[in-house]
Amino acid sequence: MQRFALVGAGFIGAVHARNLAAHPGVEFVVVHDVDGARADDLARAHGTRGTTDLDDVFDPTRVDAVFIASSTPTHAEHLRNAADAGLAVLCEKPVATDLGSARAVVEHVRAAGVPAMLDFNRRFDRDHAELARVVAAGEVGSVELLQLTSRGPSMPPLEYLRASGGQLRDQAVHFFDLARWISGQDPVSVSVTGSALADPRLAEFGDVDTSVATLTLPSGALVQVDCLRRTGYGYDERIEVVGSTGLVESRRMAAGNVVRRSGTRAVEDGLHAGWFERVEPTYAAALDAFVRALEAGTPPPVGLEDGLAAQAVAEAATRALTSGRTETVQY
Repeated sequence: MQRFALVGAGFIGAVHARNLAAHPGVEFVVVHDVDGARADDLARAHGTRGTTDLDDVFDPTRVDAVFIASSTPTHAEHLRNAADAGLAVLCEKPVATDLGSARAVVEHVRAAGVPAMLDFNRRFDRDHAELARVVAAGEVGSVELLQLTSRGPSMPPLEYLRASGGQLRDQAVHFFDLARWISGQDPVSVSVTGSALADPRLAEFGDVDTSVATLTLPSGALVQVDCLRRTGYGYDERIEVVGSTGLVESRRMAAGNVVRRSGTRAVEDGLHAGWFERVEPTYAAALDAFVRALEAGTPPPVGLEDGLAAQAVAEAATRALTSGRTETVQY
């Protein structure tokens, strides 16, 4: 049984709280938030206790592992605290707000030798994982082209977007990670084209809501990632890998599988209304993978180094969007 503390009681913290409380291998010890009432409310809903005192979280006499789901600027500090306390740690992306700080934190945690995992939950999507298995087994030959799509149903609030770091750091980074994982290669360069079509106000702070990134892999294979913040038809996420001998797809997922037919017409269920509805099961699967690794004494399946590499790609992509040039990825 792994004793867990959760840091952060906002939307994503509430998701993780449900999964922690439901996991048979977890003792859910405490919820921390800077807002004491919010921490208490979430804790009460899951039969644990709330706190505003970080000493309650990073206490190895009462806690074995910390789940960091607080605001992005706090991730680096909490990762260091967990490492210094000798606690295992599972952290939402990114490791830190900038690449230099992220490198320093990863080195600090590595030196401490504690188990650490970044919550790139899409790796635990059933269909994406099967696609990755097929590619790794060589069933479509050598990888020549990866196409990844992330198209959101509606624009997030403007205040969120102003603080998000931009579409490539916030949205596309998950798919940069998937590209690395599926191909087994670190992209060497990236070019990006983007526009602010759904909300032109994004251009005021250098962001876009519609982008296409093209990555080159060391083998010469290409990766294309297209991201939209707003569609008119629901949340659309899919992956296609073209190999030298075949193709494998993780297709867009409908909200249901009922088809109504009448005469020459067919009416099918549409896509999920939002990104969360599409990926919700992956959060529980990621937590389970982390707990199993702790119990087995094996390295977690997604290291902080994976987060660092995906962040490096996102930084190069952000530079490419601004410069209009192909940029080298600096790991």
